[in-house]
Amino acid sequence: MILYPAIDLKDGKAVRLLHGEMDSATVFNDSPAAQAAAFADAGSEWLHLVDLNGAFAGTPVNGAAVEAILAATNLPAQLGGGIRDMATIEMWLTKGIARVILGTVAVENPDLVREAARAFPGKVAVGIDARNGRVATKGWAEETDVMVTDLAKSFEDAGVAAIIYTDINRDGAMQGPNVEATAALAQATQIPVIASGGVSSLEDLIALRDTGVISGAISGRALYDGALDLSAALKALA
Repeated sequence: MILYPAIDLKDGKAVRLLHGEMDSATVFNDSPAAQAAAFADAGSEWLHLVDLNGAFAGTPVNGAAVEAILAATNLPAQLGGGIRDMATIEMWLTKGIARVILGTVAVENPDLVREAARAFPGKVAVGIDARNGRVATKGWAEETDVMVTDLAKSFEDAGVAAIIYTDINRDGAMQGPNVEATAALAQATQIPVIASGGVSSLEDLIALRDTGVISGAISGRALYDGALDLSAALKALA
């Protein structure tokens, strides 16, 4: 199972939100590039980047910070937030992003996900963010009637590289991930599932790993707060 350290970008800085609320942002590093380099130095294999402003704006906002991260490290990075058309997908992949994450558009324009996955094999992931089993979009501001499992299964034949599943109620709350719901999703679909939201300890990571069906986990606040030691976590998962 791969651990993806998260760098959430707001106004050019590395922050964490609580329950996805933009007003509850805590700044952890004024230099996202320096943060990325620190994660690389600790032995990370991947980075998980989110353009928070972009998720609300519907178009990239923190592009300069993303490019600085790409320049500061050789690690592959996946990026979500404000990626809602083919031109933006192509732009980010050309700049060196290893995998784009399509969230809102996966609900509103699933054909774009299919087109992108065909055009860029292995480079398109779907971000499914949920409250109580239902998908939320537009930076978690809008809830839909779409069920998580239904959305995931609809992309099984599309060539999607991964599904990043976030339980919004757990995100940034340091209460542990929703292991049961994440494992159930992973068992219901053939697409690899990456857990996001609430990973706050080594025990959480081990619980996700021990399901045997979850391919990755994203952690942010716990790494910044020191509740999770990155080097120790990477060793435990190796």
